[in-house]
Amino acid sequence: MSVQANARPIIIKRKKVSGGDGHHGGAWKVAYADFVTAMMAFFMLMWLLNATTEKQRKGIADYFSPTIPINRISGGGDGAFGGDSVFSEVTLPQNGTGASSQRPTESKQARGETGAQDNGDLTARQDEVFESLEARLLGKGGESKVMDNDLQHIVTRLTDEGLVIELFSLENTPLFEEGTDIPTQLLRDLSRLITEAARTVENDIAVEGHVRAEPIVVADRSTWRMSVARADAMRKLLKQTGVATGRVKRVTGHADREVAVKNPMAIRNNRIEVIFLRD
Repeated sequence: MSVQANARPIIIKRKKVSGGDGHHGGAWKVAYADFVTAMMAFFMLMWLLNATTEKQRKGIADYFSPTIPINRISGGGDGAFGGDSVFSEVTLPQNGTGASSQRPTESKQARGETGAQDNGDLTARQDEVFESLEARLLGKGGESKVMDNDLQHIVTRLTDEGLVIELFSLENTPLFEEGTDIPTQLLRDLSRLITEAARTVENDIAVEGHVRAEPIVVADRSTWRMSVARADAMRKLLKQTGVATGRVKRVTGHADREVAVKNPMAIRNNRIEVIFLRD
């Protein structure tokens, strides 16, 4: 009896073992549903970008923009359900002489000349003029007399400053004689083309010269001098072909500081920019 009383008790511990292939919850289903929704939204966005025009995309962007309560181009009502918006004259105080508010509704805005609307209309009209000038220059409407081999030397772009017409050199067809500011026949032909386009508008003109970089071993770096000389040579060509002297407001040389291609010594960096400035 004493031996059995001193014996260590036997403890049986039972563990609950779950199967390895059991249910893991539904979190993955939520993640998968979010993924499918995101992919659907992505493909719908791609379809909208492909199926709509620029004006329609602008209208969609204005609809979702919280900073544009009323847009005069893309549409929209005069406030929610025909009421005034939070930016109407009732909400914001009047400011300035002849002004009604910072953002009045169309029906209650001041008829005085605040300048904001006029500037917007002027910018839109200027863009239309520049687009027409660009089409005439590049022959998009069939009016241009430029040859195809000359057309490959012209690139145009519309900026805040105005319409930039970039004339650039290519291999075997440079704008200037090598190492000089003497125009080639190609540049003379292009200058006559620009002059014909300039007769259709009254905007002032700026001329800017760019040249490619020279090797570092050159002792006398003439890039600044050459860019200015070539820009002035272009100004003289425009004057000879019929552009009034007073229309040229600026002649600038940028040396090799603003490259057009990655290689700073590429001949593509030898270029002249004729800018039709905004009013």
